This record gives sequence, C-alpha cells and structure tokens, in this order.
Amino acid sequence: MKNILLLFLSLFATIAIIAQETPEPNYRAAAKYSPKNLAKMVHSTNVSPHWLKKGNRFWYSYKTSEGSNYYLVDADRKSKQLLFDNVKMAKWLTEITKDPYDAKHLPRFRFKFNKAENAIRFRVKSTEEVAVVEDKKEEKKDSTSSKKAKKKKPKMEKKTYYLEYKLGGNGLTIINTKKEEKKPWLRWANVAPDSSIVLYSKNYNLYWMDKVNFKKFIKDEKDSTVVENQWTKDGEENYGYGGGSREDNVDKEKNKDKRKGVWGTWSHDSKKFVFQKSDSRHIKDLWVINSTGKKRPTLETYKYHMPGEQEYYKSELLIFDIPSKSHIKVPLDTVRQQSISVFRAPRKQSSRDDDFRPSLLLSKKGKIYFSVISRDRKKYDINVADLNTGEYKTLIEERFNTYIESRPLILLNNEKEMLHWAERDGWAHFYLYDSDGNLKNQVTEGDYHVDGFAGLDEKTRTLYFTANGVNKKQDPYYLHTYKINLNGSGMKTLDAGDFTATTSMADSNKYFVSNYSRVNTVPKSELRDANGRKVMDLETADLSQLFASGYKFPEPFKVKADDGITDIYGVMYKPFDMDSTKVYPLLEYVYPGPQTEAVNKSFSYRMDRLDRMAQVGFVVITLGNRGGHPDRSKWYHNYGYGNLRDYGLADKKYVAQQLANKHKFIDIEKVGIYGHSGGGFMSTAAMLVYPDFFKAAVSSAGNHDNNVYNSWWSETHHGVKEEIDAKGKISHKYKIDDNQSLAKNLKGHLMLIHGDMDNNVNPAGTIRMANELIKANKRFKFMIMPGQRHGFGSMTEYSFWLRADHFSKYLLGKEATDTDILFMNLNKPMNR
Repeated sequence: MKNILLLFLSLFATIAIIAQETPEPNYRAAAKYSPKNLAKMVHSTNVSPHWLKKGNRFWYSYKTSEGSNYYLVDADRKSKQLLFDNVKMAKWLTEITKDPYDAKHLPRFRFKFNKAENAIRFRVKSTEEVAVVEDKKEEKKDSTSSKKAKKKKPKMEKKTYYLEYKLGGNGLTIINTKKEEKKPWLRWANVAPDSSIVLYSKNYNLYWMDKVNFKKFIKDEKDSTVVENQWTKDGEENYGYGGGSREDNVDKEKNKDKRKGVWGTWSHDSKKFVFQKSDSRHIKDLWVINSTGKKRPTLETYKYHMPGEQEYYKSELLIFDIPSKSHIKVPLDTVRQQSISVFRAPRKQSSRDDDFRPSLLLSKKGKIYFSVISRDRKKYDINVADLNTGEYKTLIEERFNTYIESRPLILLNNEKEMLHWAERDGWAHFYLYDSDGNLKNQVTEGDYHVDGFAGLDEKTRTLYFTANGVNKKQDPYYLHTYKINLNGSGMKTLDAGDFTATTSMADSNKYFVSNYSRVNTVPKSELRDANGRKVMDLETADLSQLFASGYKFPEPFKVKADDGITDIYGVMYKPFDMDSTKVYPLLEYVYPGPQTEAVNKSFSYRMDRLDRMAQVGFVVITLGNRGGHPDRSKWYHNYGYGNLRDYGLADKKYVAQQLANKHKFIDIEKVGIYGHSGGGFMSTAAMLVYPDFFKAAVSSAGNHDNNVYNSWWSETHHGVKEEIDAKGKISHKYKIDDNQSLAKNLKGHLMLIHGDMDNNVNPAGTIRMANELIKANKRFKFMIMPGQRHGFGSMTEYSFWLRADHFSKYLLGKEATDTDILFMNLNKPMNR
C-alpha cells in the first residue's frame, strides 16, 4: 500500500513538473508588437529610388527615429546630398503657413520635379480655413434660389499652398493657393499618348471625345456643349467594351449610365488602340451579400469561373483605327478555350512620378506581340500580328506536361531580335531568338532559376537579370543581380554576399540601387555600377527602438523533406523572453503556394503572423515544402501537380519532428498550424490528414473546396485534363480532393474564420467545411467576419486575438474568458 502511495505521489509530482514547464500566455508581449506599435519603432528599411530623366540621378526619402530626410544622389559624380535642409524647410513652411513646424516634424511631401529638374514642387495644407471657391455659373439675377444662395454661410476648407523650392535655394516660392484639382475623369478616361483623343465606355459600348471637348469637360463636366461620340453599338453586359466592375445591386443601378473605363494598349503613334474583348455571358454567377454596409442588405453579383466547368471565357483581340473610326478583329480561334495576353512596352524607371503613363504596345513598328495559352496551361504560343490587317503568325511554341509559366517578351536590336524566358530544361532561363522565331542561342544556362529581366545594354549586348540558386553555398531563395553577354559568355555576379537583394536599375543600365538583408540582419542599401562595384553606401535601417523593446532576430534553418533528400528551408521565431527551463508548443504558419511560400528571406517588421504569435508563448516556424516556391527547380515547383490537397503535408510534419529532435525546448506533443487563404486550406487539411499529430488549427479565408474556387489557381496548379472525343469535341475533366470529405477524421481543435464579403475565396468553401463537420458531430469554432473581404481589413487585429485565444486555450492550457479583448482596448481612447 505504501509503495502504491509513493508511486502515486511520484506520478503526481511528475505531472505537476510537466505542467510547470509549459509557459503562461504572454498577451502583453504580443500586444507590444502590434502593427500600430511597430510603426513607432521601425521606419524605413529600404531605399525606393525615384530616378530622374536627366543624368543618372535619383531622389529618395528615408525615415529614422530622428524623422524623415530627403536625398538627391548623382551616381556619375558619386555624390549624395540632402535635397533640402530640414531646419530651413521647417522655418520657411512656418513663415508661409503660420503653422509651426520643426526639422523632425515636417509634413509628408509628395514631390514632383519640374521639367528642368532643378526644382521640386509640392502642396502643403495649413490649418487656416478659407471659403471654398465655387465655379461661377450663370444664374438669373431675379431668381429666388439665387437670393437664398447668397445668404448661405460659405463652405470652408483648409487653405492649400502650392510651393516650389529651387535646389540649393534659400526659400520657397508660392506658385498659388489653389487646392489640388480633383480628377474624377481619371477613373474612366483612357487618353491617347498624344492626347488627341479620349476613349471610355458607356452602357458597355465604346465612346470617344476629341481633345477640344475633353478640355471643355474637364473645365465643367456639366457643360451641355460637350460632344460625345459613340463608336460601337453591339456591346452588352458581360460582352462589352470595358465598364465591368464588381458593384452591389444598388450601386449598379445607380451607376448604370455613368462613364466607365475601357482599358487596352495604344500604338506609339496614337493611331491604333488594341482591346481585348471578353465574352463571359455564359459564365455562371456567384454572389456575396453585404449585410452591414447600407440600410438594406445588398447583393453583389459577379461572374466567376470554377474549375472543371465546361464553359470558359471567350476572348477576342480587336484593333481600333483612330483616324477612320473603324476596327478589325485578329482572326483567332475563339472556339478553343484559351487566354490571351498582349505584350506591352516596359515602363522606364524615370517615369515613376509621371502623371500620365499610357499603356503602349511592345513594338514601335506596327506589330502586336501577344501570347496565347491553352486552358490546361500546357500549350503556350508567342505570336505577332500586323497592326493594320490583324493577320498573325506564331513565332515561339512551348509545350510541357505540367503548367507553363511566362515572363514579358523583350525586343532588342531595332526589333530584329527577341529575348524569351522559359523553363523548358527544368530551370528558368533566357533564350535569344531572331524576329522570325528562330532560336539563335540559349543565353543563360545551368541548374539555377532566372527570376526576371533587370536591364539590357544593346550597344555592348549585355543582359542584366536577377536569379536564385547560382551560388550553391547559399540559400537558393536568395535573389541576386547578374550580367551576361547575349552569346552566353561572361556571366558575373553584381551584388555578391550572403543575403537576398532587390534591385532598381537606372534606365541607362549604368547603375542600380540594391536593398539587401537576411531575416537576421539589419537591412542596408547601396548604389552599385554595372560592373558590380560599390559606388556608395546609401542607408542602414534604424532598428534601435526595436532592439530596445527586447526584439531578437529569428533563426533560419535547413532540414530535409519527407523524402530525406530534398532540402527544406525555413525560419524559426521564438519568444524574446524564452525560458530555458520550459518547453514550448510548436506552431507552423503555412501558405502552400504554389506561386510562393510563406517564408521570409529578408528582414521584415510586419510581424503580425510570426514574431508576434511567438510572443504569446510559442515557437513559430515557417517552412517551404516540395511543390512550393517557383524560385527553385521546376521539379520542386510542380511537385504537387495533380495532388493539390496533400502534397505539402508530409514535409510540414517531418520538418517539425526534425526540429523537435534537435531542440529540446520544442514540445512535439503540442503542434498547432495556421494560415490564411491557401494557408487556411492547408492548415485544415493537415488536421484531417494527420489528426494525431496536429492538435490545433486556425484556418482563415480557406479555399477548403477547390471545386468552388477560381479556375485559374486550381486548374493551373492541380491540372485539368483536355479530352477530345471521336467527333473532335473538346471537353475538360477535373477532379480534386477537398477538405470536407475528411471531416470525420477531425480529432484536434479547429477554428474556421471567413469574411462574408469575400469575393476572392467565396465563403461557400468554409461553409461547406462547417456543414460536413456538423454532420460528423464534431466540435469546432466558426467565426464570420461581417462585411470583410478576403484580407479581413479592419478586423485583422481582431482575428489575431482570436488566433491567440485559440492556441492559448488548447496548447498552453489557459483560456481567455474576459468579454473585452483587453489588449485591443489598452491604447484605445474611451469616449467621454
């Protein structure tokens, strides 16, 4: 009896010790790193250059805990100087506006350089109120309404100063005190590159105004003498010339006769306009209901193509001739289900601040370059059409057994050559073609991934590009900039280092700004030349306040996938006050892609889903999985093709087990998982496929049933089979596993969250999941976010605390029972 008692006491003591080893939820630490609080501790982390048109110059702003500074950099002269003296600027603004400023607290500027690029112009609002200047309109002098109007108190508004500062000057010039003119026409007016004509949509048809009438409209939009011209008459809803937008039934009726946008691509001489007309009349409708926005709930109806549906969008390519007001159609096969994309001229870096940036055709020589991809994404063609006749031919064909991805086509050598990006050898590379579609040579080659085009020096025939995985000693996701000769020789790294970098190259291709970091380093920015030589350091991020708060960098890790061969890369986030005597539940934050992976490679202060969750009392990890990010081989990226539910789950489980074996502070018996959108789908799937391993999940906005998600994502990454019967009729077969079919497997604690206005991932997917869980007699939590779209908007912070509560209760053993979410209310001023 005595031995039994001693055994019982020993067992009780062991249980007590184990219970003590689990940390208490630390909501206060999590609240410290809310987005609002972080905005006070971390400011600029990269240089975003505004390249000027003259010389290799750019300006940028950079904010630290000492305020914002504005700099002008001249790369040729290797100089960097303040755009203006903050102390003097504060003095001048105070004198002009009569509002107090100091060097650390200047208004947020929106600069525009003048044409000579020797002065900047900007607007500043003062607190002084002045009468609103109304447009004078003709009124009858003896009208009663006119007399009454004169007696009304004038409307007041903040006085606006439009100012100019000449670089190196000693003061500000007041240009005027007019407020910035509102331009409602920008929402619908498609202005030709030479401004000679404006195109727009009205009642689903194409309309136009000439320059004279458009100017009259801008001056007075109610001017009855403005002449509008109707070009087409065959437009109808869901088969029109622009004007399509998602509106609820109330707004749709209210706005039905208003002018709307018609978007397409202009020829460089403004004489042609290329428009892609889409017929979606036969595509079925989908709906969301806005229960909170207006007096009565409103219905939003929109066309939404779901995977496996036999109907498909029918696309036409039309060429409108501006002088003759006629149009022709490119003779494409509209029976075959396919998607069309017109290649556009790349925008110059120096046009970033331009008010007017028309969309131009890639070619300046009367050609339309466009791509066509089959519905199953396995057949991709690059074509060229004559801008006058519409006749076209195919230049390049790509064929693959999984989906084909693409990048913009690059023309060079006076349009005699083309640079084409493709993954035909299992890796992404550039290929050089002549204008007739004959392959000249492969430019880049090897077991690395070319991410994209950065620049091209046609005189020296040097290509600048970004790529992943060139240096085998580094994380393959790290992005770097390279140059190579178009004949494939002389490849060189331009920003070497153990980090990942983003590049902004000058239009001249002589210099580029590089922003670089890792998740565990302070972000830095520098200017380099085309040979990779560092011209100057630009900035180092100010993280002093962040570190003073107790912040610690996360830890990158590398382990193996479930096959024991493939390298998996991830990042581990820990509580900053981690106690070595305790063991911590493990949370996985997931997003399956396959277009990306939820693993940060550079420093990020957007911590809501990672660092901040860790502070509650968890070890949080993000990790890749086979079938994830495209920045590795096509094999890695396409691994999940045909198995879009389960493909990444074995890796998620095995990685957790490896980390627990390595780190004694991880409690492998308490593993949770969470994610949003695709991550919502994956986290629920993990709970159902491995119900004895994953103990709790929070799944938000998940596409649990991909049969009711959009066809592009699902048919692309999972696959749809094109079948042709004996009579030549084409049909498309689609089959995919969904989450709700495994509802009976649930053992752990699941929370489902969805916005009721989500018109990306319709709430139907989550509702179907809930329906099957109820049928299976399962306990789970289900939260609807009223009035919220896919991202939860203003309720994002609320959703964080729902997640914290859920994991605290089921993994830390402490339930929050207060009605108020205390740490949402702490910094909220109460109404008196």
